[in-house]
Amino acid sequence: MDTMRDRFAPLVTRLLDEDPRVVAVLAEIGADGFAEARRRHPDRVVNVGIREQLLVGAAAGMALTGLRPVVHTFASFLVERPFEQVKLDLGHQDAGAVLVSAAASFDWPAGGYTHMAPGDVALLDTLDGWTVHVPGHPDEAETLLRHAVAAGDDKVYVRLSLQSNARGLPVDGERLRTVREGRAGVVVAVGPMLDAVLDATEGLDLTVLYAATVRPFDAAGLRRATESAGTDVVLVEPYLAGTSTAAANDALADVPHRVLGLGVGRAELRRYGRIDEHVRAHSLDARSLRERIGAFVGAVPAGV
Repeated sequence: MDTMRDRFAPLVTRLLDEDPRVVAVLAEIGADGFAEARRRHPDRVVNVGIREQLLVGAAAGMALTGLRPVVHTFASFLVERPFEQVKLDLGHQDAGAVLVSAAASFDWPAGGYTHMAPGDVALLDTLDGWTVHVPGHPDEAETLLRHAVAAGDDKVYVRLSLQSNARGLPVDGERLRTVREGRAGVVVAVGPMLDAVLDATEGLDLTVLYAATVRPFDAAGLRRATESAGTDVVLVEPYLAGTSTAAANDALADVPHRVLGLGVGRAELRRYGRIDEHVRAHSLDARSLRERIGAFVGAVPAGV
């Protein structure tokens, strides 16, 4: 199966054909995939070189002229390194852009810690007005990227990953989707964590919700689910553990509830290894998730 990033350049090339406002802004990473787009639209494919602060600053300037920039590089170079520009050039100036990352939390372990960004969504949470999409399949990535480009002049972050569920689900860029219904608690699986969560909760009396869009957080959807499934909530996210616990707590602020946030731990793993080894090291594999979720909710079998 092709990856989310395999779909990215061909889709943006089509968007450049379809919409004269769209401009692709790159910092060397992924530039080879835009050779045809650059031939067809030489004035709307801009490679600033390895200058990530300029990457975001230039995109903000383009946005202020009425263009819709699609900005791409690794997550650590797109959110963390140029964070001041994300905060000021985009946020303070109220300039919209679509930031599309690659490498996610630990998708290229050989690149080392400089190429890992498990805190990207949490960092964007310190700013106002961002929509954050975390697709779990290449089909969803295409849908959500089209949503993002069409979203007027909004500030949108699309987090691409090599990790993927086996199949894509219909996503609307807004609401939580109910995948399984139960009565003993709610598990929210974000993006590529869905398959592991479904395996981990097989046979347990739990509702499983799926989120491919995490900001704005679908508070109403979570509340509806807890009305029949109870107010024990587990969040399983492919980035920093606990990133969305405040959003879940706010959604349930007027009712007694418990929230457990599972995700990537804060400790730096210096043996870089493979993606699957990082998944296990952070206890995000199905077996570990079953133990952690089961201990939290009491491991109630379905039908009991």
